[in-house]
Order: sequence, then structure tokens, then C-alpha cells
Amino acid sequence: MKKIYFISFAFIISLTSCGEEFLDRKPLDQVVSSNFYQSESDAMEALVAVYDALGYQSSPGVSWAPFLTVSDILSDDAYAGGGDANDGLDEDELNKFVIPTGNRLVHSVWLKNYTGIYRANLLLEKIDLIEASDEFKNRVIAECKFLRAYFYLELVRFFENIPLLTATIKGPSEYNQPQATPTDTYNQIATDLVDAINVLPANIPNNEQGRVSKWAAQGLLARTYLFYSGVYGSNLLANGQNIDQAVVLSYLEDCISNSGHELLADYGEIFRLASEFSTESVFEIVHGDSPAWWDWGYLRGSEGNLAAQMQGPRVTGSTNWNRGWSFAPVTEKLAQAMADDPRFNATILTQEELDGNLVKGYQHTGYYSKKYSSDAEHWGSDGQFEHNRTCNFRVIRFSDILLMAAELGSPNAQEYLDLVRARVDLPSVPVSQENIMQERRLEFALEGIRYFDLLRQGQATASSELSNQSQLGPNYEGDDIIFDVSFNSATQGLLPIPQTEVDLSAGTFNQNPGY
Repeated sequence: MKKIYFISFAFIISLTSCGEEFLDRKPLDQVVSSNFYQSESDAMEALVAVYDALGYQSSPGVSWAPFLTVSDILSDDAYAGGGDANDGLDEDELNKFVIPTGNRLVHSVWLKNYTGIYRANLLLEKIDLIEASDEFKNRVIAECKFLRAYFYLELVRFFENIPLLTATIKGPSEYNQPQATPTDTYNQIATDLVDAINVLPANIPNNEQGRVSKWAAQGLLARTYLFYSGVYGSNLLANGQNIDQAVVLSYLEDCISNSGHELLADYGEIFRLASEFSTESVFEIVHGDSPAWWDWGYLRGSEGNLAAQMQGPRVTGSTNWNRGWSFAPVTEKLAQAMADDPRFNATILTQEELDGNLVKGYQHTGYYSKKYSSDAEHWGSDGQFEHNRTCNFRVIRFSDILLMAAELGSPNAQEYLDLVRARVDLPSVPVSQENIMQERRLEFALEGIRYFDLLRQGQATASSELSNQSQLGPNYEGDDIIFDVSFNSATQGLLPIPQTEVDLSAGTFNQNPGY
């Protein structure tokens, strides 16, 4: 069983929920939000509740929507998949870019992130009530700001036009919040991350694994800047400071020179259990089997990696694979792009590698993700097996830091690109935008990065790469039509604002273009 420092407190201090969840809680006359925030222990429980939202991959009554699975299905690295066309209906709507405003996955993404934002805002408002040292409080504040930035970055990249809340809603008069401009939201993300960088520790002790460091904040700021500058052609602002290419590059160079992070020698070891919180991992989200989870009615309570369950092959009678659901099957396009790349075997699982009985699902291609899958190494030791996949989500790896620095024009750009390629015994290629983006495609395949890398290169690139017709591979099951994808350029790659949220806004929200 994995040791996980940040166990789930969803069932302890889920301050955004109501109804039946509260039946097993302490009586409201004993612990409520108005009297809870007193000690360091209280603050840590509240902070863990904010962190816990990072691992949410579903919303009760809506749908299962892990960020990794959703973003890969939107990209050209994976299709929708699932058991059949009805099983993966919502996923197929994303994959085909024919997305109704009532898509359940879309709504789940919205709800998950605003849950995290609410919890971060609440703790930021209550922290002054805590009897604790300034050092303790400042670190908690910095972590909340990092986490709020993370949630907002996921939201704004998917939806663009969203309410920007930096405080909790105090009453009915504040219910109908306006949509902020993308610039305001991105600048708030940058402000939160710069504030966090200035306070977060450089080193995280082993008994605090899962908490964020200043290096994680630097990496997330660089990811934010590259997307914003690519899509909107502007710099960011944080506390009145212009966050331009030079500033972001200086943060990355600091991480490269001083963080102690480095590439693992073997690319194939990155996603093994033994490599969780390795020197290559700058930021990862904890998943595991503690506490063991059984409840299908409240899957949010699970700490398992649902993306791994969803993307694993549908195999029975196997000693190496355990009944995945075959969502996000890998495209022939990605398989061909990686055909001669040494990273193929650590990235793509082929049907020929499977023992047991394979059940071919919808949009079967013969390829699955090997990075996040239902392999035996990541089976939970207890609980319902689908709920307890034990693989952490590697959000930012050191190779991403190197390639972002190269893309931003580091004097050491050639060295950084060469380091990433040399790790897998590939020869040097000249530094260029094209070569860096190609390296990113192969290095980070099936890690939820590809879709946003395409969008930030412009709509023409996104439309060209995301539209695919008649690219059937030798193992594909079904006619061309079930695999053909046409990018809907009218949407600019954005998801629709969930119709439920539009309706609740009483006319405040405008729907995104193309919907």
C-alpha cells in the first residue's frame, strides 16, 4: 500500500457540499465554518481539502471527467472509445467537436475546479483567525494561491469566459457573477503564482510529499505564459509587474540551475511506482488506495486515478492487466509519429502485449496508453479495483522545464533540447520552434499536454492537426466514419459554458462562440 501524506478529507471537511453527505458529520452545533478555523491542525485539514480537489475526476450526478482523459480525447493522440458508442457518448462528442451545451463531462470539469477555488478562497479568508506562526500562515497562503491558480488555468484554457472569484460569495446578492475577460483571469493566475514563488519552500520533505514547491509554481507560471502569449499575443501582469518572456525564462533557469531536479536516466521508469516524486517530478497529483474505496455513489471520495481505469484495456483473465474501460484509445497518427522513437514502448501499449481475453471496445485501434493504465503494478491493495488505481498524475516534469526554457530562447536552448533527446539515445537536432514542438509531442504524448500545445500555435495549426479523416490503422475496428474528426474552428477550441450554469446565471453569462 502506498504511503500518501495528503489523504482525502472530502468526507471530513467538504465545505461546499450539502444534503446527504452531512449525515455522517459531527453535529453542526459542534463544528461549523464559523468556529472551525482556530488551530494549525484545523488549517491543515482545510488545506488538505483544497489539495483534495486536485484529485477530483468526477462530480456527483454529472460524469467521470479526469483532466487527462478529457484533454487527450480532445487532442489528436486519442479517440473517445469506451465499451460502445453509447457508453462513450459524451466522450465522443468531445472527440468529434460536436459538443452540446449539456455535455456531462464539460459540466464536471466546471464543477470540480470551482469546488477547489471555493475551498482555496475560504481558507484564505479564514487564515488570519488561526493561532499560528507567520511562517506557517504564509506557506498556507502561498499553497492556496498556487492551487487557485491551477484550478483557474484549467478552467480558462477550457472555457475562456468564466467568473473570476477571489473571495467566497457572501449571499444571494452576489450569486450572479459576471464573466471576466480572459486577460483578467490570466493576470490573476500570474499574480497568484508570483506570490507563491516568493514564499513556497524549495525543498519538500519526504513526509510532506504532495505539497507544492516554488519550482512547481515557476513551472506552472511558464505553462500559463506560453499558452497566453501564444493565443493572445500578450504578456502577463502580476502586481503591476510585466511578466514577459525574459521574466518567465529567468524563473525556468532558476529551476534548472538550483532546484536539484534532473531527468531520470531511463524514460521507461518515469511512470513506475518507484519513480513517484522522483527528481524528474516537479509537480504531481497524488493518487492511491488509502483509504480503500468501494462507493460507486460517491466516486469523488476515492483517491484512485480514474484516468488509468478509464484508459486501460478491457482485458479479463489476465495477470498483468485488470479490466479497464478502453476509453481514449490511441490513434494510428500518434503510433506512426512515434514508430521509430525509443519512447514508443513506454508510451503506447499494443494489443499484442496483452495476455488474457481482450474485449474490443468502441473505436478500437489496438493501442492504449501505457503511462496511465490498468496494469498490475498500479492495482490497489484493497477496495473496489476501479476506484483504487495507485498511479500519481505527473503534471510537470523536468523535461518540460527544459523544453519550455528552450522555446523561450534560453542561451542554453541547444543543450536543453539535446538533454531531452540524449536521454532516449536520439541525436542532436537544431533548435527551432518546429523541432521543439515535435519533441514536446513525443516526450509528453498521452500526458494531457498536446491539445493545449496545438491551440497555442494558432487556429490554423489546431484545425490542421485535429481534423483527421480516413486514417485507419491495421487493427482498427469499424468504418471510417466512426474515426473521422473535423475540428470546429467556430469554437476556437473552447468548450461550451455548461447550459446549467448559463441558466442559473439569469442572463449574466454569454455562451462561447460556436455553440
